[in-house]
Parts: sequence; structure tokens; C-alpha cells
Amino acid sequence: MTTRTAGPIISPSILAADFAALGQEVRAVSEAGADWIHLDVMDGHFVPNITFGPDVVKALRPHSAKVFDVHLMIAPADPYLAAFAEAGADAISVHVEAGPHIHRSLQTIRTLGKRVGIALNPGTPASAIEPLIDMVDLVLVMTVNPGFGGQSFIPSTLETIARIKAMTAGRAIDIEVDGGITAENVGLAAAAGANAFVAGSAVFKGGPAGYAERIAAIRAGAGGTVAC
Repeated sequence: MTTRTAGPIISPSILAADFAALGQEVRAVSEAGADWIHLDVMDGHFVPNITFGPDVVKALRPHSAKVFDVHLMIAPADPYLAAFAEAGADAISVHVEAGPHIHRSLQTIRTLGKRVGIALNPGTPASAIEPLIDMVDLVLVMTVNPGFGGQSFIPSTLETIARIKAMTAGRAIDIEVDGGITAENVGLAAAAGANAFVAGSAVFKGGPAGYAERIAAIRAGAGGTVAC
């Protein structure tokens, strides 16, 4: 039986970083103990915000050897998959709600040689991804409504996480949660079945001097070991 990545995986979201110093921010969280770097791509159409595109991912790639965990909150996604792959993404997640041909999107990501992710919004039932489960390496559960950082965790998403955990049993699929994750509530998501945790404000708020401490606190809250 295959297993998923040993967790907990902490993936700081640069959405909460200092955009005037993104290269330095990526280096700082990498050195502070981040496992992945989460890059939230928004188009102002699928979600009510605009962030950045593949050129920014490419510019950041030399600043870290960590997994670049690219979350596409865009519609359509297909025309941009190759560009993000070429820019340095290691994993690419697309939303099940973003278009009518999600199988094609997932197949394209696989063909590009990247880890395949499927994402779903808080109001989307876990059953929406059941036909896709054997095509993916990663399921990303939004625990806030996508578009903006700093929102509060939606407790009802814990049931979705638990259903996906049951659905993925025996498969090498990571379950990632994104939105409102803090050291105080991360244990709830971990208990429900998540093993990868996106944290924005909970890592970046307060500046680089506290990144290592805050990452360690989230890891400990999720049941991981904190280095002495």
C-alpha cells in the first residue's frame, strides 16, 4: 500500500508576504523551516482579487529549492498550465469549479511532469472530486472562501476534510488545507485528516524574525516534532 507524504507539511503562502521584497521573503521562510512555498494565483475573475502570474513564479524560483506549491484560482486554467510549469512550479492545483473539462486540466498537468492537485471551495461537497481521485497527488481543501488572506477558518470544512481522508485511503494523496490556519486551530484540520497546511498571516505577520518560531508552532499544533 502506498502512503502520502510524511507530515505535517507547512506551506507558507506568500500572499501574506511583503510584496516589495518577495525574493527575500521566500528565502527567509525557506530558511525558517517551510516545507513547501505556497503561491496563490488569482485572476480577478474566478476570485475577486488579482495577484501574480508565471513571471513572478519564475523570478522567485532561484530564491528557494523548496517545493513550489502553485494554487491556480483562475478560469480558464488550461491556457496557463504550461507557463506555470515552465516557470518552476513543482505542484499545480486547479479548482474543480473552474471549468467544465477538469479531466483535461489534470491530464495536462501530469503530462507536464508536475504533481497534480485538485482544489475545492468551502461550499463544494467532497463528492465533486470523487471521479477524479485516481488522477491526483494532492487535494486542496479551501477552509475560507478564496480570494483574500486573513479570513477566519470555516469549521464546516472539517467534515469535507474527513470525507476526503476516507476517499483517499490507501492512496499516495496529500490532503492540504488553505485558509485561516493558525497554531491554535491546525490540530483540528490534522485530526480530520489533513497533512499539509497553508498558512499566510499566521507565518508572515510580525516579520522575518519570528518566521521560524511561528512555523514551528504550527507544526507542533499539527502534531509534528519541533526541533530543539
